[in-house]
Amino acid sequence: MLADGRRLSSVSAVLRDPEGRPSAVLCVNLDRTPLEQAAAVLSAFGVPSVARPEPLFEQDWTERVQHTIGSYVREHGRPVERLTRTDRLAVLGRLDEAGVFSVRRAAPVVAGALKVSRSTLYGLLAELRASGTKHDEGPTP
Repeated sequence: MLADGRRLSSVSAVLRDPEGRPSAVLCVNLDRTPLEQAAAVLSAFGVPSVARPEPLFEQDWTERVQHTIGSYVREHGRPVERLTRTDRLAVLGRLDEAGVFSVRRAAPVVAGALKVSRSTLYGLLAELRASGTKHDEGPTP
């Protein structure tokens, strides 16, 4: 990672002379920012162009889980697997405010959607509730 927060990928290769002796090192550094920006643009194509009809989904808590997590992922431009602890706390805050955890057996569904263990989910939820603060926004990409 660079000092300004951009992600960098580096590859180095040893170049050899005709006798097989090392003669030089070739290093290639790639700023991944353009690739990550392109990924964010491409993921925006999956955003619905028409708002979903809320009355049809207001009682479906599993749909609310998927919608909340999907909205957060699209807003921040990174997949669920790359969400940070702060991101997960923000998502859990949104889900908690929506009353998802008042539904019996919601925790395993949320843990599966966030791709974390139930133990991790319960720990994050305890941290969220103990802090007593809202975690509405995570870091921006």
